[in-house]
Amino acid sequence: MLRQFLVVARLEHLSRAADELRIAQPSLSRTIARLEGELGTPLFDRAGRLRLNDTGRLFREHVERGLGELEAGRRAVAEAAGEGFGTVRLASETFLTFTGPLAAYKRAHPDVEVELHQRPAADMARSLHAQEVDLCVASQPIPADGLESAELLDEEVWLATPLDHPLAGRTSVSVDELAGRPFIAAHRGHWQRRLIDRLFAARGLVPKIVCEGDEVGAIAELIIAGLGISLVPALARASASMAPVSWITVDSPDCRRTLTLYWGAGRRLSPAARLMHTAIRDWDWPGGAPRERR
Repeated sequence: MLRQFLVVARLEHLSRAADELRIAQPSLSRTIARLEGELGTPLFDRAGRLRLNDTGRLFREHVERGLGELEAGRRAVAEAAGEGFGTVRLASETFLTFTGPLAAYKRAHPDVEVELHQRPAADMARSLHAQEVDLCVASQPIPADGLESAELLDEEVWLATPLDHPLAGRTSVSVDELAGRPFIAAHRGHWQRRLIDRLFAARGLVPKIVCEGDEVGAIAELIIAGLGISLVPALARASASMAPVSWITVDSPDCRRTLTLYWGAGRRLSPAARLMHTAIRDWDWPGGAPRERR
């Protein structure tokens, strides 16, 4: 019942929640109604579309913590009983730049099971509080209440254009000069799209987005195809798989990305998660190799 409530609370849509849970919608509706009856108060507003109300949000926080502690207890018992070598669950907006540290971790700890969860930054704090994941890496700030964090990398974000673009060959460009030019962008909520919107809004401008999607790894190919220009972090520029484009500095001190590792404050990490925590923090992100310990 409680896990079903969390899915409905996250999606705020009964039919989509029923599809995800693979149960009939009438059955799910009765479960939610029974839960509200037991609590003696509605958890959702039903005027128009389904919306979690203030009481529902309060209850969700307690349910997430309670189920999270239950899962942590099960994992602790499994570790104490010596069942396997442990599991680490890592969430990030994208894993395109994680192949190096993940490969190094797996080589060093081949018997550890690694679970990767692609999550928007907006869901990461909830996932950590609910102990659905052990660690999160985000390229934008997330609510830090009850969380600890460590900055991994602060890097420049470049403008990438086709090699034959009118701006190609420039050493720098202002945001004002980018007004009206077609941009290829990630979906709303992704750090790259938020950065584009923020840079333009600071100058009273609106970016011209001609291509928006979830396939961040395809951005370089779309730039080469001449569909538009985009903002790409220095870490991706250094990738061997990055396609040939022209790189230009954006004349703004805010055109940067900060990569941050988050985990639950005061929460006991499993041995596998502690090893991953160390591996990520010790990784030389600009150099693409494990950092030498002194």
